[in-house]
Amino acid sequence: MEIDCIFCSIYAGEIPTEFLYSDDKCFVIRDINPVARIHLLVIPTDHIEYMNDSPDMVKMVVRDLFSAAITVSESEGVAETGYRLIINQKEDGGQEVPHLHMHLLGGELLGSLD
Repeated sequence: MEIDCIFCSIYAGEIPTEFLYSDDKCFVIRDINPVARIHLLVIPTDHIEYMNDSPDMVKMVVRDLFSAAITVSESEGVAETGYRLIINQKEDGGQEVPHLHMHLLGGELLGSLD
């Protein structure tokens, strides 16, 4: 756990939040600044800032993030209609919190990335 990390503080219970999913590997919360009707954050419990920092560990963590995303896509009702998964990396990639996490967007027709 990183002392100044908002996601670590949320997981530790220091910041009250509704967990949509939680296990010993990751947890899912709603984004406080949603860009889609459904905007969830899938966050590993271990503090990893960037994917390139620990590639072997990240391979296992990303598997867990995808598994949790599949689970919450069903409970949030977007598994059938579709959703988008995004992992932003570092400043140029748009990562705002330096703790690896995945965005799940859905619940509406999302714009093309073209």
